[in-house]
Amino acid sequence: MTRRAFRLPVVLLPIALAACATQATPPSENPAPVPATPAAPAPQADAGALLPTVPQPPERPVAPASVTDPAIPREQRIAAFVDYTAQTYGVDPQRIRDTLAKAEYKQSIIDAISRPAEKVRPWRDYRPIFMNDARIKGGKAFYAANRAALDRVSAETGVPAQYIVAIIGVETSYGKITGNYRVLDALYTLAFWHPKRAPFFAGELAQLFALTKEEPQLDLFALKGSYAGAMGMGQFMPSSYRNWAKDGDGDGRRDLLDHKPDVFASIANYFVVHGWQRGGPVVARATRDADAADFAPDGLDPVYPLPVLAAKGYHPQDGQPTAEGATLLTLDGDAGKEYWLGYRNFYVISRYNHSPMYSLAVHQLAQAIGDSGAP
Repeated sequence: MTRRAFRLPVVLLPIALAACATQATPPSENPAPVPATPAAPAPQADAGALLPTVPQPPERPVAPASVTDPAIPREQRIAAFVDYTAQTYGVDPQRIRDTLAKAEYKQSIIDAISRPAEKVRPWRDYRPIFMNDARIKGGKAFYAANRAALDRVSAETGVPAQYIVAIIGVETSYGKITGNYRVLDALYTLAFWHPKRAPFFAGELAQLFALTKEEPQLDLFALKGSYAGAMGMGQFMPSSYRNWAKDGDGDGRRDLLDHKPDVFASIANYFVVHGWQRGGPVVARATRDADAADFAPDGLDPVYPLPVLAAKGYHPQDGQPTAEGATLLTLDGDAGKEYWLGYRNFYVISRYNHSPMYSLAVHQLAQAIGDSGAP
């Protein structure tokens, strides 16, 4: 889950996500998840020198105007939702009606998602939220306790185990904070009382019915998650759950709530589907020439060849990893401006949450958990 407000975990900051969404604690839950979309093309002036964007899966479907147009009476929109969901996903329309009759509107969800965006924290303040002793020690302990399963998934997918752990650490503090709202209530409220994002959330509500049809072990009335409807240790939205969740231990179910084999396999698969490159670098610290002009790429897609960035005055620091293409990040660190080159795998992390600071925090937490000594 296009840039929007950042979503933080155990801190109340409105944030945006792309694959998952949690509540006011984990980052993916905050504001509202958004379908994974390719980054916008870079400035036209450089078009001749740019690399291809990273291929992405198709966008997830949103609900039609008959369901989401606020000019249509709500009861009529709900009836249209029943028809849309039944026809699109083969769910029994009476089951949909009976379920929605038990869904509850929650003003607290509207308040949370409508809360004015707080001032965006600079990197020097954002980083300590995740890069602290408790989070690092918790990640090391979690990795040690689940090493065999994590290393197996890593070997199969090419996604390093410490990145899977870091995502869980950032999203839900290693499974401790996964959300207290009924997913049904969250999506119902946002689908029919939040016109700005109604197409997305009504689409996710329909996907929730499809998901519980495919995974009958999931109790639709008992599922808890963020105020945006994200679930489980990795904070997957219903569409992400349906499309990219994996059965990690072959038991015939995909349980992302707390079944770790499935959680690990699914987070890794999310990365793979969005373009993870086995063994590829993530980021590099960069230097800026004294006479270099400011440069702010339009997106996080690594479309700039390193020679193009060098011509603009930005170079990987000595000893840092390199790749064919990168994007440039300029962040406000403790000692002033920091310059980073984000490579393909950095972009893939950003599909989980479109904030570049989120991606860098996940990377640095993963490095600390793995004791790699990388930047």
